Amino acid sequence: MTDPEIPSAYVRDKRPPRETREQLRARIPGWGADLDPADRPSHPRLHYAPGTTGAHWDFPERQPERQPRERSIEHAFVTPVFGTAQPLRGVSGAIRRLAYRRFSEGRLAHWLLLIVGDRVDAWSSHLRSFATLHPDNPVTETGVRAEFTHGGLRSRRGRSDARHHVLDPVIVAGPWVAGAAVTYTGVRRLVRALRH
Repeated sequence: MTDPEIPSAYVRDKRPPRETREQLRARIPGWGADLDPADRPSHPRLHYAPGTTGAHWDFPERQPERQPRERSIEHAFVTPVFGTAQPLRGVSGAIRRLAYRRFSEGRLAHWLLLIVGDRVDAWSSHLRSFATLHPDNPVTETGVRAEFTHGGLRSRRGRSDARHHVLDPVIVAGPWVAGAAVTYTGVRRLVRALRH
């Protein structure tokens, strides 16, 4: 006899058949309350009534696409209305276009590439800020200073994410510390190479 807590993918023998609806309903009060459409409060709204939508079109007028927009390979075309506030640009834009061009939204690679594109965009923005008169200030803009001046630990007391408090500085400040360490190491090696 196998332990029922172990998922069936990890056991050699086939599991006994699952319980029927009647058995589940007898064992669990209220089980399957929404199986019958007549019991669902939203049931009348599930029926299509053409006169109640208020739409005055069969298909909405399409927004002009001045720049090519990314779209999932599952879709035949871009939605009729789409955002244009953040056009894709540079290396991060190329990474995001690759995610949409090559991988379905159901693939992990699609979402990982979008995350990588986001991180590349964030770091390029940070680097560009150092060429301006007002560079990014990681201590104030990431909220590290507010953790000490505005009761960061006290504000988390009683919350379900309180155990993440220890990780927050690592996640927020970690990339800045790592970037500073890489820069320091690179400059140090360059100075040594120039001396010899």
